[in-house]
Amino acid sequence: MMLRPPRIKSGDERDHPSIGGIPLVLGGNVFGWTAKGNDGFAVLDAFYEAGGRMIDTADVYSAWIPGHKGGESEMLIGQWLESRGVREEMLIHTKTGMLGGQELYEPERVLRSLDASLERLRTERIDLYYAHRDYAELPVGEIVAAFDRAMRTGKVRELGASNFSAERLSEALDAAEATGATPFTVLQNEYNLVERAKYDPALQRLCAERDIAMLPFFGLASGYLTGKYREPADLDKSARGARAKGYLEKGAPVLAAMDAIAVETGASLAAIALAWLRAQPGIAAPIASARTHEQLQTLVESTRLELSAEQLARLGAAG
Repeated sequence: MMLRPPRIKSGDERDHPSIGGIPLVLGGNVFGWTAKGNDGFAVLDAFYEAGGRMIDTADVYSAWIPGHKGGESEMLIGQWLESRGVREEMLIHTKTGMLGGQELYEPERVLRSLDASLERLRTERIDLYYAHRDYAELPVGEIVAAFDRAMRTGKVRELGASNFSAERLSEALDAAEATGATPFTVLQNEYNLVERAKYDPALQRLCAERDIAMLPFFGLASGYLTGKYREPADLDKSARGARAKGYLEKGAPVLAAMDAIAVETGASLAAIALAWLRAQPGIAAPIASARTHEQLQTLVESTRLELSAEQLARLGAAG
């Protein structure tokens, strides 16, 4: 029996079948990398116990690590789902299309990638299946058709697009409507307090007009918005520190505004960053990852934090 998720309101009413539980998606990019084995299980257990029901991963996680080939995250999540017996309660999101080039969107390749993800995840269905990136040289109608074939297998519940521009997403939606294909109903682009270009006003309008739920990734800007990377020397504090380097200079005003609001609310910087995201147009829930139980509790804190209109405005102006 499928879980019927509660409605999540984010500026406008929406009810997508792949959105449920608390308004937070647990990012799976750390699983099999910085959160392995029992450590990864502890994070997943804590997320479940807190009411979390959405997990995001991809077949590419964590191919960037020497000796890894991708699929490590899906494998750990699949082991956890099976060992805990909670598959029917969880909404599993995964992606394909990053481990190569445009040939990955050939219809048969998409079907093979889907089956490989299902095997690693130890499940018979994917609740939300993404085209992980766009290939501008590929007619968008071909991408739509390939993922529609995946949908028609009955192994996928809903389709999403990741790293798509407003123009290409609009074209994809039009192509689906014209051909009777299953449309993308979810967008996953980078968006946070220090990086806002990839969910620009045009995309925000499109999501509102076409009822697309936005689930932004890098909600904490690779950890920068937790406040732990304030100086160049701080980048060595973790394996992910190098990814935060680009935020050091431009992010200082944002951290200053967040520091002030932390004093006012008693909330952590991570909770403030995610609460701001949740209040933005079209966003149903932010995606954020945690490699420890303690980090997970900070993420969960964000789901209970409501910032005032004045605080949201200050944060918006700081970036």
